[in-house]
Amino acid sequence: MEEGEVFALLGPNGAGKTTTVEILEGYRTRDAGEVRVLGRDPKDADPAFKSRIGVVLQSTGVDPYLTVAETLELFGGYYPNPRSPEELMALVGLTDKADVRVTKLSGGQQRRLDVGVGLAGDPDLLFLDEPTTGFDPGARRSAWEMIKGLAGMGKTIFLTTHFMDEAQYLADRVAIISAGRIIAQGPPETLAGRDTGDTVIRFRLAGAEMLPGPVRDAAREDGDFLEFSTANPVHFLNELTTWALAHEVALDGLEVVKPSLEDVYLELTGGGEGP
Repeated sequence: MEEGEVFALLGPNGAGKTTTVEILEGYRTRDAGEVRVLGRDPKDADPAFKSRIGVVLQSTGVDPYLTVAETLELFGGYYPNPRSPEELMALVGLTDKADVRVTKLSGGQQRRLDVGVGLAGDPDLLFLDEPTTGFDPGARRSAWEMIKGLAGMGKTIFLTTHFMDEAQYLADRVAIISAGRIIAQGPPETLAGRDTGDTVIRFRLAGAEMLPGPVRDAAREDGDFLEFSTANPVHFLNELTTWALAHEVALDGLEVVKPSLEDVYLELTGGGEGP
């Protein structure tokens, strides 16, 4: 992982994500192999190493009756060079909640506080475990922008998530783990060759009989839609739309779709349980 990179680990339940992350964090001893985190073996982690990583679990045990500022001050006291509560609140968007008790925060605000706690020691590497589970769409988008902002500050982020769109939006690189092994890794847009895979073109038409020969021969029926897969979408679309304009045919519901990250994930993992 590079400085300022967001790396996402995806995989079915039971694939080994939690075990892998706990080994990287230094909370679990590996059975074999070599591990390096920030140039160190995490099994030999000392306080200096631990102060360089931040961990945001799915839920963080904070005192619900402390205020936001008090919580961040408390956790900052565990580190040699902490960020101030004021800096942390600005980073996670809780400045106006400084004097609000944790129990009064919304779910999204509590998750922001969790991230603030993870950043209390000003870590170089931040582990985020499913940071937006249970969020509504607006809160998820807000959390994404916060994470992007942290990466922009040079923080390196190791992310696990259930959501393919989250990995697609946030991650510079992703890895898919299955049965304890990495089966694919790379930038989301190129993973498993999805950038060079066939493009699917779909539209609604009563039947394929009226289409020009080469297009007609490639058609597959999918309910009310006709569907085509092609490695040359520009040429195909040119031929299709030229014909449609000449014959005044509306191509209702026209879609041009590349394989999504979710498509690649399901293909690689055999369509098992979500990550």
